[in-house]
Amino acid sequence: MTLRLHDSKTRAVREFVPVEPGKVSMYVCGITVQGPPHIGHMRVAVAFDVVRRWLMRSGYDVTFIRNVTDIDDKILDKAAEHGVDWWKWAYRYELVGTAAYDTLGVLPPSYEPRATGHIPEMIELMGELIDRGHAYVSDGDVYFDVKSWPRYGELTGMKVDELQPADDTDTDARKRDPRDFALWKAYKQSEPRTASWPTPWGRGRPGWHLECSAMARRYLGAQFDIHGGGIDLRFPHHENEIAQSCAAGDEFAQFWMHNAWVTLAGEKMSKSLGNTLSIEELTKDSRPVDLRFYLATVHYRSTVDFSEHSLEEARAAYSRIEGFIERSGVTGEVADVALPEEFVAAMDDDLNVSGAIAVVYDVVRQGNSALGAGDKAHAADLAAQARAMLDVFGLDPLDPQWASAGGADLGWAIDDLLAQRTEARAAKDFARADQIRDMLTSRGVTIEDTPDGPKWSI
Repeated sequence: MTLRLHDSKTRAVREFVPVEPGKVSMYVCGITVQGPPHIGHMRVAVAFDVVRRWLMRSGYDVTFIRNVTDIDDKILDKAAEHGVDWWKWAYRYELVGTAAYDTLGVLPPSYEPRATGHIPEMIELMGELIDRGHAYVSDGDVYFDVKSWPRYGELTGMKVDELQPADDTDTDARKRDPRDFALWKAYKQSEPRTASWPTPWGRGRPGWHLECSAMARRYLGAQFDIHGGGIDLRFPHHENEIAQSCAAGDEFAQFWMHNAWVTLAGEKMSKSLGNTLSIEELTKDSRPVDLRFYLATVHYRSTVDFSEHSLEEARAAYSRIEGFIERSGVTGEVADVALPEEFVAAMDDDLNVSGAIAVVYDVVRQGNSALGAGDKAHAADLAAQARAMLDVFGLDPLDPQWASAGGADLGWAIDDLLAQRTEARAAKDFARADQIRDMLTSRGVTIEDTPDGPKWSI
């Protein structure tokens, strides 16, 4: 089956054909590092990590760009509120964000550019837009002239005449039209001078939308395959990206993919609403792998309504899968293990993870039956299939990521396995006891038998 993906721009699921055969270029909007990331940010990261992993498993060489927005109104405001240099504040939460990605097993990007590292590219892009008549300078600000671009609104289907003023109304007096948006913001005496850069039009700093167009062009070229992000970015951020890039002559992204929100009691996760859940907070009581399972096994275009009950259900489901794989005794790499046709068909259908995880459940059910019938060879084959499928989701239980993701979080699972090993030894089932020991050792757990019982460390 040919891979088909939903394109937000055409509002249709269509065949994915990369710009360059055998290679895929992806740009996904990263975090604005104003504070610690919440589960909504990680939904984006995990969703596109699964997209990336499936493309890689399908044989593509994937270049994956995820930016860091490290200069922004909110960053400046937060830093000033706490009496900290803005760049220190931004870097602090960039590190926190990276730790959150790592905690949930998100693959590192091919490149992770910062906005502040690409000012020359932004200046170049603005110059092109001004020369083409699509941007203008006003008192040191640079604005995109929305009415100069007849295609404006092509991503969301909005009409220019129906638009509300751009979200920088304090500068409306300097605009030709209130719907024009800022490419560049002139330096203000009330802001740190270090948060501004020289340009042919005066000192200032980038508008939010400009950075992604400049960095996508820098790392992926004028035309690339996939641009991704949360659905809340479709307007105005992604709409403005398309307009400024295409108005400068770039073809830009061929596919636009957007994941749905995480909601809490039906409301979108938002710092401004005060209903966010940080990753640090969530992983105090849940293993990171359980949280990833919860996020990764919902279709990227479906809303996740977060609740402790649904997280507990995910935890129980993944535990059952882990239990089967552990009992099967399977080890080794799974990169070359063939995937069931039904799983491939589901994933090729716009990443139908619900259909794909149903295949995992079915294989686990068959594997447990095989174990019950004493057919260990067949059970091992099925466990290898289950691991290979889970690996597409970043959820292989034997991946060292989950053995080293934090001893405290995994402690209950290791203690449970050691209790099973003690029971096996008491029953003189030494083969079973050795199997548990070897499995834990392969995952980086050192076991020491003492007069007071087994002790472990990672």
